[in-house]
Amino acid sequence: MQSALFIGRFQPFHNGHLEMIKKILKENKRIIIVIGSAEKNYISSNPLTASERFQLIEESLKEAKIPAEKYCIIPVRNVNNYALWVNHINIYVPPYDKLYTGSKIVKACYEGKYQKPKGPKIVQLKRILNLSSTKIREAILKNKGWEKMIPPAATKLLKKWEIPTRLKIIK
Repeated sequence: MQSALFIGRFQPFHNGHLEMIKKILKENKRIIIVIGSAEKNYISSNPLTASERFQLIEESLKEAKIPAEKYCIIPVRNVNNYALWVNHINIYVPPYDKLYTGSKIVKACYEGKYQKPKGPKIVQLKRILNLSSTKIREAILKNKGWEKMIPPAATKLLKKWEIPTRLKIIK
């Protein structure tokens, strides 16, 4: 089965992430979604816990009617050593054929780990919808239209968890 790996912090999960997942699933049978830096939370750049991010992704994918058998979500703690990082990720995830990333660092780590033709095919992504989680966190702090940048299911959860208040307290 052709599987693809998609790694992100998802702080928070947004419409750009959702569109990327849909694109990846058009090209692959299954996607492995890695929640990176799973141990980070309650800081301005990483306000959400791994469990919260997992729920945001899962509810957004359900709402988008993406069948659960098409994806798995795996939180992975960070290892602060780029030379070991790919091996660390591979300990936690099932086999995959492709890596989809928009991160230059992730791409460099994979290219440094594998000599061609070994390793997964690396697909370089470009931002969809010109969204970033940083931009969304800033919009949440200013209470300026952030809800339209996030899937409705995720918006509902962020409000339920009072994330706008948490971000203000953390800031």
